[in-house]
Amino acid sequence: MDQNKQLETESSAEISLKETDELLRKYDKGSDSRNLKGVSAKIVSAILICFTLFQLYTGVFGVLDAMLQRAVHLAFGLSMVYLLYPSRQKWSREKMHPVDIGLAIAAATVSMYVVVFYQDLVFRAGRVTTADMIIGMIAVLLVLEAARRVIGWPMVIIALLFIGYALLGPHIPGQLAHRGVAVEDLIQQLFFTTEGIFGIPIGVSSTFIFMFLLFGAYLEKTGMGEFFIDAANSIAGFAAGGPAKVAVISSALMGTLTGSSVANVVGTGSFTIPMMKKLGYKGEFAGAVEATASTGGQLMPPIMGAAAFLMAEFTNTPYVRVITAAAIPALLYYFGVWAGVHFEAKKLGLKGLSKEELPKLGNIMKERGHLLIPILIVLYLLIAGYTPVRAALGAIVASILCAAVKKETRLSFKDIIDGLEKGARSALTVIAACACAGIIIGVVTQTGLGLKMGSILVNIADGNLLLTLFFTMITSLVLGIGVPTTANYVITATIAAPALMMLDVPVLAAHMFAFYFGIVADVTPPVALAAVAAAGVAKSEPMRTGIQASRLAIAAFIIPFIFVYSPEMLLIDVTVTNMVVMIVTALIGIVCVASALTGYFIENMSVIERGIFFVGGVLLVTTDLKLNLIGAIVLAAAFFMQRAKATRKAIA
Repeated sequence: MDQNKQLETESSAEISLKETDELLRKYDKGSDSRNLKGVSAKIVSAILICFTLFQLYTGVFGVLDAMLQRAVHLAFGLSMVYLLYPSRQKWSREKMHPVDIGLAIAAATVSMYVVVFYQDLVFRAGRVTTADMIIGMIAVLLVLEAARRVIGWPMVIIALLFIGYALLGPHIPGQLAHRGVAVEDLIQQLFFTTEGIFGIPIGVSSTFIFMFLLFGAYLEKTGMGEFFIDAANSIAGFAAGGPAKVAVISSALMGTLTGSSVANVVGTGSFTIPMMKKLGYKGEFAGAVEATASTGGQLMPPIMGAAAFLMAEFTNTPYVRVITAAAIPALLYYFGVWAGVHFEAKKLGLKGLSKEELPKLGNIMKERGHLLIPILIVLYLLIAGYTPVRAALGAIVASILCAAVKKETRLSFKDIIDGLEKGARSALTVIAACACAGIIIGVVTQTGLGLKMGSILVNIADGNLLLTLFFTMITSLVLGIGVPTTANYVITATIAAPALMMLDVPVLAAHMFAFYFGIVADVTPPVALAAVAAAGVAKSEPMRTGIQASRLAIAAFIIPFIFVYSPEMLLIDVTVTNMVVMIVTALIGIVCVASALTGYFIENMSVIERGIFFVGGVLLVTTDLKLNLIGAIVLAAAFFMQRAKATRKAIA
């Protein structure tokens, strides 16, 4: 068999469930859990269901006092991490190890210590007993170990560096002789206040995030994933490079449900990547399309990644305002990916699928269109002013009721119970990340490190906003090498965002900037976890896949700089007329940037033409009308150059 036939055979092969599971376990530590059997499985399942029922109870009848709500949430979360994630790879995946059982009991005990002795802790606030010290130290160690198991060493190392700074470093400006804080004070801060482990991250996890993860679990149970893929096929499958455009649409929609770039890549990619390769795309490009589209799901309203809920709390901004601000940048991001896919297809002469091969949108909507109602309901409830918790609760109920409308989508009692379990499972990675991030926040709050780091960042940049933005971008991308999006955002929000605000950047724009680059780290080499996972599905070279993904995600590297200088893009102080003009010019600009990076518009481009298209496109993306005008003139010249080249080719 020659090489071309072999490639065609490989590209047309479906990815098996076993391969999908192996890829998830390899690239997403949160998916590398035990597959328990027998009594152990039933015990863990029962605890997970109880966890979800506790969250539902407090969601319906009102949350407990902050410390109590967060302590119970952490008790469930940490104990489940120890039971489901083995310390060592060689330990059994089908039964629990005695050491892990002991650690799970310890994790539940230290967390419930806060609940049992809550009144005592309140009455002697600030005074730490010997028992408190022991419990607090054990709790910090258990949080770090849990984070290591489900996230990896990078996050733990960062937290340990912060703890080391707290114990050994200078903290009071002008008093460099003062070194470190007392261990008792640090433990008090980290475990017995709402400024450390029980801080904002775990607070948001115990309310908003958990409910939306549960909502996502039920949407997946109703078959929403298959609905998205079929709908995307019917909408875009026939177009030039159809399967790649299907990947963009379906992954954008699925990303709002999973909140995990890698899980989205492996889930939808097992279907879309073989289709793209069969059509004629190279494996590197097919993997890059899926990685870029899947990663952007965390940028896509209404259900963005977990970090978006944290942003709402950190900036004291209603969640509906956060998703409104994110709408135009997300639109531009996906339009850029779509344009890159389109021009690549035109350049290679790739056609779409025949209409006979595609499902009809009308039939899909008739059969499963009712599954969209819960998403519309959550949007309505958020806009109507309901809290995210109430909105998620309403959407969860709606997803079950709407699925019951038709027999094909109806959930059985077992499905509903499985949804309770899956919702709790999906929260474990977030809980570990939020608890570990709380350690970092606790140190920053106690030592004033956030303001110091912000001042240092501004001083290094000599007060230059562009340089400060560049350093913040690099920080986020470096953290993204081994830190999940949620923790990445927490760190940059407490260190880098204050630096931007010192330079008069609006609060929401500063935090959105850190948020964007924390997410795009998933497709930025050298690590680029989402791209590497996609390469595993596509059987392509990981580094090339990552480079292609970065090129397709170019909008995510440009737009954050634009909305910092022009907050109107985040709908801050913008009129309707300005908004319409901004959207139109930005969309044209993104198309031109995508064509420049692809090297094709009407015809293949020369290096000079690519440069002109790129510069003109960037000028159009800005919200400055003078720059827009210059960009339009530049692009008009480039357009005529392309037309002339096409005319000469036609005559020849």
